[in-house]
Formats: sequence, C-alpha cells, structure tokens
Amino acid sequence: MLPTIPTRLEARTLRCEDLENRRTEALLQLYAWMYLSRATDNRILDLFRQGLIKGTVTGGQGNEALIVPLALLADKARDVVSFTHRGLGGHLIWSGHLCEHLNQYFANAQSPTKAREGNVHHGDPANRSLPMISHLGTMISNVLGATDAQRRNGEPAVGFAFFGDGSSSTGDVHESLNLASLLGLPIVFVIENNRYAYSTPTEEQYPQNVQLWQRAAGYGIEGISADATDAEAFAQTLGAAIDRVRANSQPILIEAHTLRLRGHAAYDTCDYLKPGENDAFHAADPLPRFREKLVREGQDSALSEIEAELDHYLEACVKHSLAIPGPSAGDMLGELFAAPTARAPITWAATPAEPQPLNFAQAITAAHRKILSERPESLILGQDIGRYGGAFKVTDGLLDEFGRSRVFNTPLAESACTGYAIGLALSGYRPIEEFQFADFATEAVTQITQNAATYFFRAGAACPLVLRFPCGSVQLGSFHSQELEATFLSFPGLKALYPSTPQDAFDALLAAYEDNNPVLLFENKALYRSPKQPVAWNPDYKKIWEPKQLAQGDAATVISYGEAVRRTEAVCAYLADEYEITLDLFDLRALSPLKLDQIETSLARTGRLAIIHEGRRTHGFGAELAARLTESHFAHMKAPPLRIGSMDVPVPFSSELENVYRPQQDSIIEQLLNWLG
Repeated sequence: MLPTIPTRLEARTLRCEDLENRRTEALLQLYAWMYLSRATDNRILDLFRQGLIKGTVTGGQGNEALIVPLALLADKARDVVSFTHRGLGGHLIWSGHLCEHLNQYFANAQSPTKAREGNVHHGDPANRSLPMISHLGTMISNVLGATDAQRRNGEPAVGFAFFGDGSSSTGDVHESLNLASLLGLPIVFVIENNRYAYSTPTEEQYPQNVQLWQRAAGYGIEGISADATDAEAFAQTLGAAIDRVRANSQPILIEAHTLRLRGHAAYDTCDYLKPGENDAFHAADPLPRFREKLVREGQDSALSEIEAELDHYLEACVKHSLAIPGPSAGDMLGELFAAPTARAPITWAATPAEPQPLNFAQAITAAHRKILSERPESLILGQDIGRYGGAFKVTDGLLDEFGRSRVFNTPLAESACTGYAIGLALSGYRPIEEFQFADFATEAVTQITQNAATYFFRAGAACPLVLRFPCGSVQLGSFHSQELEATFLSFPGLKALYPSTPQDAFDALLAAYEDNNPVLLFENKALYRSPKQPVAWNPDYKKIWEPKQLAQGDAATVISYGEAVRRTEAVCAYLADEYEITLDLFDLRALSPLKLDQIETSLARTGRLAIIHEGRRTHGFGAELAARLTESHFAHMKAPPLRIGSMDVPVPFSSELENVYRPQQDSIIEQLLNWLG
C-alpha cells in the first residue's frame, strides 16, 4: 500500500484571489510544495550518489518558486503542460503519487514508463502532461497541438510550454512562437532563464542588448519579464498572465529569471562558474528566502510542522519505492506500436459503391474527402494545401468544402507544425500532414523519429498521425526528389505504406488514417498523373498492409514497390513473352511493419530473390529485405540476392541524367538476364 498522502498535499490548486483572501494559508501551501520539491530533488541526488539510481539525474533546486506556483495555478482538469528537466515540483503537483515519480527515477517495475525512460523523462499524457524529450525546444510545439485540441473541444484550456535560455536559440522555439501567434493559441511560453545552458553563459548565447522577453514583439504577442525567485510576487504576476491568456486566447512570452543551484546534472562540477557566482546564486535561493519571510510573519511553528511531516512522508515513499523489484523486459517488441484497441474503432461508409475513373492523385483526394466527410476528428495541414490545393493539387477544393478549421495552410516550419500535429494526435484528433516534398521532412526528423515514433513505447500514448511524403524523381533535382523510406524506417516506431495504383492509394490513406500510430505515406510523384483506373470502396482495404502478388512464375521471386512496380511489371511481361522466363512479382505496398509470409513461400520455391526500387542501392531499403529474407532461406538460395536501385549519387536534374540515375526498363532486363544466367 502506498504511503498516505499528507492532508496538506491534497490541495493542488491555487487561485489568484487566494493570495489576497486567504494569503497566509496560500503561502503555506506554496511553501509546502516548494519544500517537498527541494527535499525530493536532494534525496534523489543522494540516492544517485549511493548508486541506487542509475544513469544520471538533473535537479530543480532553485527553480521551485517558478514551477510550483505555475503548477498550482494551472487548471489541471483542462490545461496542457510539458515540464522540462527542472520541473519535478510541477510533476508532483500535476498528478500522481510521490512514489510514482520516485519509481520513475528508480526505473523499477512500477515506473510510469515501464523503465523505458529515465528520471524526469516522463509525464502523464492522459492528464495532458506531455513527457519531455531531450531536444528541449522541440517539445513545446506538442503543447500547441494538444491545447488547440482542448479549445476545439470547447474547453477554456491554456497550454504551458517551457524552454530555457539555452534552447531559446533553437529554430523550434521561433517556429512555435510564430505558429502560436498565427493561430491565436492560448499558450504561456515560459523561458526558464537561469543564466546557463549547461556550461555556456547567456552572454555567449545571444546579444545582451536585447532581453529574451523582448523577442515577443517580433511575433506580435505580449512579453514580460519576472523575478521567479520571489514565490509570492511571481505567483501574482503569473496568475494575472494566465487569466489574460485564458480570456483572450492569445499567447504570452514570460522570461522568468530563476536559479540553477546545482549544475546541469549530477556529474556537472560547475567549475565554469565565475568567481563568487555560486555564492551569489545561493544567497538568492528562493526557498530559504521564502521561509524567512514566513517566519517574520509568525509562521515558524507551522513551517517546522510542514517540514517534519513532509520529511517523514518522503522517507516513507523512498522506502516503499526502493522495495519494488526491477523491471522485466516483457514484450517490448510487441509494445512498439499501439494496438487497434488503443482508440475507438473506426467504421467507414461503403462509398463510393460504384467505381470512378481516377488517377493516383485524384484517388488520394477522394480518400481525403471521404475522411473529412465521415470523421469529425480529422483535419489536414501543410504548406499551400488550402486555396492553392497543394503543390500537386491533391487537396484541391477541400478548403471550400470543409473550411479553414479542417483544411489549413501552415507556415514554412516543418518541425513545429509536425510537433503541433503530434499534440493534436495525442488529444483525440487524427491529423494528416502533407509535406510539400518528402525532402522537406528532413526539417522535422526529430519530431518524426524521436518524438512521434517513440511516444507509445515510452509513454503508452497512441499517436495516430499520417505524414504524406510526395517522393521520387521527376526532373526536379536533388532537393525535391528523395526516396527516404530507408532513412526514416531505420528508426523504430513508424509504420509506412507505399502504394503503386490509384485503388491502393485510396485504400492506403484510409488504412493509414485509422491506424493508432504515426504512418508515413510515400507517394511517388511520377504516379500522380498516371492513367486513370477504376476506384471504389474496397471492403478489403486493410489488405494494403500485405504484399500483393502481380505475376506468377518459377524463375525467381521479385519484389518491388511504388513507381518502380510499373516498370517491373513491364519487365516481367517482356521476359515471359521474349524468353519464356516467368517470375513471381510482389508489390510490397507496406514497408513497415513487414509481412513477408507470401514472399517467403515463393522464395522457398524459386530459390532466387530480386529486389527493384527507386531508392539508392547502397543503404537502400532493398538491403534490409535481402538480409531478412536471405537469413531464413539461405540454404535454399540458388544465387545471391539481386538488388537493383538508383545510383549512389545525388539526384541529377536533367532527364538524360535522371534516366541514367534510376533503374530503367532496359537496364533492369539486362541485370536480370545476367543474374539468371
């Protein structure tokens, strides 16, 4: 049984008027939580030094007068937050028992992240406390999306996004401030300025003639500076700011001047501090200053009672958590992806019932229209997708049909916009984000691979998000032509579909949309204006997650996907007609997770494997397919696997060079014939 929570800790809410109407009681409440935060941080550091907590630990010592008032003033039934590594006090107040937070540090069997994440890298997504990642500027855009979701649901929520003086230099901070201002989102951006980013002082981070809060003017939002070492004064300033943001639904930037009484982490020796600086920091320590103030107001005995009670409670919690055994591995691989039951199942109307002649791009448009018509939680975002209809006109007409709240342009801020979409996805919505070109997704690599892809594994929160990647070379050169499936799928936690026909494109978007995980939808640009084919509602649309056999034969097993399928089909037909060589041809369709049973059955029979794709040969996705299939069928192989891919050079521009760069029908035929002997 968990240690009983002291009665004084049951109150986790503070209102601005409390600081006037019941001031002494409110200040004692502030002190209690500040004291517990400091005592817990110190105890965690002791346990780390004893070897009972592994890895490393960071501490919020000196930051309590910032984080505790904020967490108490927030509406924890509605608001959204993502604390940083200095925010233990916020975690303690927002939700959960102290033992739950200690279990996280001990990485034991009852760790909230199942010991898959360390110390402060946790949250409570179900209660809108979004876990941090170490890329500090990156996580604030998640708060934007989750807060917008609350507002879309009619909740008067406020989001709290934290970043330090160090991460204020990151591009994600600029992108997120701009996006919040543009969308009119009620976000309280808090700069935790403790004068150092690890060991780098502020004078080496940004020009000192302009303070960080003054940057707010550049985004057309309010900015203020506040002393976050005076708990009472900061609570009053902050409370008034939160009330303004909640009322006017406009963001605000607060530069909170706080302290870091210990280094960046437990191993930081702080030998970079200037002479006398450490003493000055401790002289301004907000906790003893706040205590002295309350003692002068006659609260000495009350403070001693609070401290004794909380010390006893903390030690009881430490003892309880220390007794919990270490974690078991469990089914880590099986818990990489959220199951279909993680969200309510989606059902679709059996429309269009009659086949419609559509090309590849039109089929994706039709799937978008179906989703927007039938699923109120859906929305589409991306650059130029509104009035213009997208670079390839895939979203043409959707803005007029469904309105700007459902179909809207984003600024050129791929990272923050993807983080915003992640926040929406965590909060009941299912966004579809179009990247103008797949190449530009490299601007959002951290959001896609370190954040969205890991969310369910590390936090148990489903993140249903579709990321559309127009890819492939159509004489647009190196920056608009990349095949990035191997790059992105080297990171676990992402699903991926790569259709080759209009019907498969229609089915793929539906299947990706209803999945409870981030799904990459690769769309080869050369297919967009391909000949029209009949497209209709397909009750077996989920089979898009499996390969499809397109040709049968005995000479070899051939795998292809995307636009390369078209030329590979032509090659198979040519070899059958001209050489009486027949091949088993599979359109892979789903690149992650891989379902290779049909292909393995074929390979066991043919004993030969060929893989044809547009991606580069070296480090291409075909290498993974070859390795995986050869591992289990090596004894039956009649020849080494054949990989046919594009040249290992940047994508050239001219059509003549592009035709040499990527596999063409004649070169594929020649390589297959030489290989088949």
